[in-house]
Amino acid sequence: MSTPKISVRNLYKIFGDAPAAALEQARAGMHKPELLEQHNHVLGLRDINVDMQDGEITVIMGLSGSGKSTLIRHLNRLIEPTAGEVVVDGENIMEYGPARLRRMRRHTMSMVFQKFALLPHRTVLENVATPLIVEGARRRDYEAEAVKWLDRVGLDGQGEQYPHQLSGGMQQRVGIARALTSNSDIMLMDEAFSALDPLIRTDMQDLLLELQRELQKTIVFITHDLDEALKLADHLVILKDGEVVQQGEPQHILMNPSDPYIVDFIADINRARVLRARTVMTRTDISPPEGAVEIAGTATLEEVITLGGGDADLVFRVMERGRQTGVLAMRDVLTALVGTEPAGAA
Repeated sequence: MSTPKISVRNLYKIFGDAPAAALEQARAGMHKPELLEQHNHVLGLRDINVDMQDGEITVIMGLSGSGKSTLIRHLNRLIEPTAGEVVVDGENIMEYGPARLRRMRRHTMSMVFQKFALLPHRTVLENVATPLIVEGARRRDYEAEAVKWLDRVGLDGQGEQYPHQLSGGMQQRVGIARALTSNSDIMLMDEAFSALDPLIRTDMQDLLLELQRELQKTIVFITHDLDEALKLADHLVILKDGEVVQQGEPQHILMNPSDPYIVDFIADINRARVLRARTVMTRTDISPPEGAVEIAGTATLEEVITLGGGDADLVFRVMERGRQTGVLAMRDVLTALVGTEPAGAA
């Protein structure tokens, strides 16, 4: 595997009057509840180790208080760690001085916020062009670039409007266009879609995936919604009480939960809509019986079941880029849909 675009190493964050002393307790194995009860310090993050690959979407998810927003704010040093490193493009950004840190925030990383963070006194076009305006660009220099990204996110012709004249979904499109105008390799998105209505939220997820197929950014996306995480993530990191409970390819986590917390988390997921043929198939280049239906490895089990038409004995030939990568029996599809019982189930 290639060198990660971002590598978080042994990261700790402790909030309180004497974090250095509390750090020793955390390193010795003390968790969030005990640290608060015994030492009156809040454990924000404990020994976080995550690699984020170039051109992938890494989704960090967890319930409120799990540490996900604290973690993303360490990636551009909006929060300073108690201990640990954040390595970006092979460099430990904890060693950066103020000037170099500013350059990183302007040119290497952009951020899309939950509350949009648009400037109300500036037009939509000027908001999108903010990264270029900060650099001193004149209107004739930034206008074409801003218009290009407004068009790309579906807001062509809206440049002279003001933020208050747009809907919530349109305002978030402005936020995404602004992040793209900076031409940064990395986009940080903190609960970017959680303030939107469900239908608009789905549209924004589809827009992000469409843009990602074209631009191949390194995206770090924070959410508390598992459906959203499973839809967007190439790499999924699940946090609880400031610690990584499990991380990996979302399909693998869904099929192989490593902790009762994860089992409970995924218990109500519609597995047919999330699991894909490539996850459940048997890898082989041996052809199945004659007449087997060909399906893509990315096909959801819901699509497979529809193609099967109720035939429980059917076997599918799973194809990727014109060649067979495996076979999928309908009985294996049905077994995969059963899932794992919640930790408290009998």
